[in-house]
Amino acid sequence: MLLLHCPLPLLLLLLPLDSKPQKLPTRDEELFQMQIRDKAFFHDSSVIPDGAEISSYLFRDTPKRYFFVVEEDNTPLAVTVTPCDAPLEWKLSVQELPEETSGEGSGDSEPLEQQKQQITNEEGTELFSYKGNDVEYFVSSSSPSGLYQLDLLSTEKDTHFKVYATTTPESDQPYPELPYDPRIDVTSLGRTTVTLAWKPSPTASLLRQPIQYCIVINKEHNFKSLCAVEAKLSSDDAFMMAPKPGLDFSPFDFAHFGFPADNNSGKERGFLKSSKFGRQTSPKPRADLHRVCIGNKNIFTVSDLKPDTQYYFDMFAVNTNTNMSTAYVGTFARTKEEAKQKTIELKDGKVTDVFIKRKGAKFLRFAPVSSHQKVTFSVHSCLDAVQIQVRRDGKLLLSQSVEGVRQFQLRGKAKAKYLIRLKGSKKGASMLKILATTRPNKQSFPSLPEDTRIKAFDKLRTCSSVTVAWLGTQERNKFCIYKREVDDNYNEEQKKREQNQCLGPDTRKKSEKVLCKYFHSQNIQKAVTTETIRGLQPGKSYLLDVYVIGHGGHSVKYQSKLVKTRKFC
Repeated sequence: MLLLHCPLPLLLLLLPLDSKPQKLPTRDEELFQMQIRDKAFFHDSSVIPDGAEISSYLFRDTPKRYFFVVEEDNTPLAVTVTPCDAPLEWKLSVQELPEETSGEGSGDSEPLEQQKQQITNEEGTELFSYKGNDVEYFVSSSSPSGLYQLDLLSTEKDTHFKVYATTTPESDQPYPELPYDPRIDVTSLGRTTVTLAWKPSPTASLLRQPIQYCIVINKEHNFKSLCAVEAKLSSDDAFMMAPKPGLDFSPFDFAHFGFPADNNSGKERGFLKSSKFGRQTSPKPRADLHRVCIGNKNIFTVSDLKPDTQYYFDMFAVNTNTNMSTAYVGTFARTKEEAKQKTIELKDGKVTDVFIKRKGAKFLRFAPVSSHQKVTFSVHSCLDAVQIQVRRDGKLLLSQSVEGVRQFQLRGKAKAKYLIRLKGSKKGASMLKILATTRPNKQSFPSLPEDTRIKAFDKLRTCSSVTVAWLGTQERNKFCIYKREVDDNYNEEQKKREQNQCLGPDTRKKSEKVLCKYFHSQNIQKAVTTETIRGLQPGKSYLLDVYVIGHGGHSVKYQSKLVKTRKFC
């Protein structure tokens, strides 16, 4: 397979103008080594071998197109696109090659002009499309032969991106594999320090490949890729300079793949020589973003932080052989206050996010400004169960464990003040949302039934669909259902580790969305709805999630359901 990023007419002009077969090389053929000797051909067309990652640049509203040829039917194929600092729109399509150039490439080829006419006149079949800033991929275990076309577009701003494609995904595995629990644990929290721990990548522990871990710390948000971190770090560096008009941008070091570097030709064409992690120069220090690579350790203490400040932590496993990386599930934590911990003031009707370290506690205070008959506390525990205690003017009114969403309604009292104590889980850090109000109609969280399980009907399973049901309430709410294919060895323990009920549908990929609908029933006994999810693959396991979205926009996830389609029908 050969990747070419250039307009189709240029691609065709680059092919030899003779009557011999017009055949693009693959890395499995000796002929490939002869066909790639001309480095000017590489510089002009950004050709890279099968199984390598390229870095490139997009001008806003200016599409870019790549081509690659799969010469044989039933070929495995994997394409990964990594946006760096802006969302991308991209799609992958395929069109048939002229009959004489497919398969083994034997026989006499059609003249070039006839091939050109055939290729350019066909629109191709779209295989996959995506819009967003997630690292997204297309994988097929059996792809047809043909000319594959990858179109990319950035509508937000000029941006970098990365593309990786291979016809041997099972053996290549250039991206480090994540452990079964890909979360970062906050094991210790101080005023100026945070200690992080994570499970090692199986790529290092089992496959014995060289893995380096890089930690990223900032105060704004979590990052989805190391490429996005590089873009942020290097926004003022030469790495982020836009290429000159008329020239391609490809910071690709040919020496990594057996090609001697040609510094003169690179300088003449304005190319940047890549170094580790695609860097050309050391990034300028930024006060709000730090990156440190710590080798193969799986515990690290971040120091010199500010007290009472929330930080976001991301961890990336980097394969030092390929310089390609995979992101762990990021986390965040607030450092301890310099003095005695202050009590968080709750405002009437406003949702407050609370983070509690392992075995830690937080105190909140609610002082209604007006007289009230009742006060309602709504608590949404994102991960494990938390303990809540509520005292009114020193008197204990409530002491319970909360898992998921719970609502407590207490009698009010004029000029009363409420002190809430939240105690975290012994298993790990806790995150939750809490709302206190004296107005019974001011409810940001949606109402939930007592049973938030999803039921699957085994007798209604087919090779391509499953039928599920869940309970609703008398309140009209919006329900959205999502599906995600998982491995056959995916179990309930793994499902529990990944649960974060505070993450809403906006964190899911668009391709995972099944549908959204409104539902309620005045008769609580009949408040049940069913849905058939179609278009599934035979013998595959899927994780199903149902989100209920309240009038205030806050969502709550039902308990995830693991289902499997029938293998034979």
